[in-house]
Amino acid sequence: MDDFTLQMVTYFLIAITFIVATLNIIQYIRSSKIKKSIDEFELEKNKVISAPIMTELSKVETLAKNEVVENRVKGWQERFANVKNNEIPSINDLLLEADYLFERKKYGDIVKLLAQIEIKLYEARSKTNHILEEVQEITLSEEKNRNILTNLKSSYRSLLQTFMNSKDDYGEIANSIELQFENIERRFQAFEKAMEASDYDEVDHIVKAVEEMIKHMEVVIEEVPSIVLSATIILPKRITEVLKAYEQMQSEGYQLDFLNVEYNVEEIEKKINDITDRVKVLNLEEVVFELKTFMEYFDNLFNDFEREKLTKKVFEESVVVFKTKMVKLNRVVNEFYDQLGLLKRNYSLSEKELDLLDSLSNDLGELNVDFKALSDTVRTKAFPYSKLSRELDVLALKLSKIEERLEGIISSLGSMKDDEARAKEQFDDINAFLTKSKAKIREYKLPVIPNTYFIQLKEAQNSIKEITIELEKKPINIEILNIRVDTARDLVLKLYNSTNEMIKTSMLAEMAIIYGNRYKSSKVKIEDGLNRAEILFIKGDYKHSLEVAINTIDIVEPGFYRHLLTLYEGE
Repeated sequence: MDDFTLQMVTYFLIAITFIVATLNIIQYIRSSKIKKSIDEFELEKNKVISAPIMTELSKVETLAKNEVVENRVKGWQERFANVKNNEIPSINDLLLEADYLFERKKYGDIVKLLAQIEIKLYEARSKTNHILEEVQEITLSEEKNRNILTNLKSSYRSLLQTFMNSKDDYGEIANSIELQFENIERRFQAFEKAMEASDYDEVDHIVKAVEEMIKHMEVVIEEVPSIVLSATIILPKRITEVLKAYEQMQSEGYQLDFLNVEYNVEEIEKKINDITDRVKVLNLEEVVFELKTFMEYFDNLFNDFEREKLTKKVFEESVVVFKTKMVKLNRVVNEFYDQLGLLKRNYSLSEKELDLLDSLSNDLGELNVDFKALSDTVRTKAFPYSKLSRELDVLALKLSKIEERLEGIISSLGSMKDDEARAKEQFDDINAFLTKSKAKIREYKLPVIPNTYFIQLKEAQNSIKEITIELEKKPINIEILNIRVDTARDLVLKLYNSTNEMIKTSMLAEMAIIYGNRYKSSKVKIEDGLNRAEILFIKGDYKHSLEVAINTIDIVEPGFYRHLLTLYEGE
């Protein structure tokens, strides 16, 4: 056998040894875990019927002093005997079987059996625990309930002391509270009797009842003084103050029916009486909330009174302002209508403008009627000032809109005079420009005046005549007049600009021809060009004459046009 084979065999044996050891360890851990579970279940089985429940059952037998408790004890003993004599032996048999299987290492079967044992142990333990809890309700009842009652007596004495220290604050409710304290005292006595008779069900009822009564008395002792104070002093005083203020305002002319004061006060008085009756039997449910609601109502009512007073002051001031505006607006509209005939004679008014005037007049008339109705209503004192103020606000808004419309109409119609005056001023300016245009033509004696000048002159003169015709018409149509003025102004300015341009061009052409004569003898081409420019000048084609003269002179003097402009500006 060579070294390599020997080495491989050694490794194989080591691996086999390791696997066997690992499996043995796993098997040992598993078996230990199962053994531990069996031992724990054995311990749990013994605990199910251990001393605590036996002790409690023995103790409760000595407390069974009446038939009811005796029957309950008998039932507990029978239920415990069933667990001890039937269910525990069954569990014990299963545990023995588990030990048998463990010795034969049938671990798979043991796992299933342990699950069955665990379920049966749980059921048995639940039953004995329920029995123990029920038994202890009696065995621990006296100690538990006496501790509870001791605390309740302490609370009772504290509440009674608080009540006695301030008994006067509870008013006529004090008698009811004293009776309730007596009822609690009788409950304490009933507790002792029930304990002596071992009537534990009755003891539980008494303890719960005393707990509820003490809890209720805590609320009563805390809240009744403030309830009595509110119901017997504060609210009656507030009612007196409200009615006094209400009557005073009515005598001063305020309309307060919308507040339903008398009805609401009457209802509140009924509810206060109802609350007093409920408090006498210590029924405080919703009482504090209701009293708080009444207080808030009276606070809000006083706020309403103050708001009405303030509204009256503001309303009266607003009426003065509104009346002043109304008088002014009526006067302006009347004056405008007085001048409307003159406007119609002098200016052509459109149907739309006349309709706007009629609509405004009608709306103003309705506003006058509405304001008079409001003023009459104020005198009758049939409505509160808050409602009157809202009505006045509506009328003020209508007044404001009518004022805006009137301003627009006056601005539109009033501008007609301005437009007429402006047209006359522009008419004079237009005539002045026309005169200047004619004067320039006469000043510069041109050999020929082009036909375009006379065409433009005629158009300008005709447009000026149209302005004259419109100004002489009665009534004047301002829209047409403005169109005529704009047209005439454009035509006259066009004539004026064309005249200036024509004179400038003719002067430049003449200066170019005269300047170029110095080069006539130098070249035939220059002479021919200047002769042609001169002929065009004589014919009145000044623009073309200037172009020919400049192009000709540029042959011998490049850039001549800039030099020509310098000469022109120096003239």
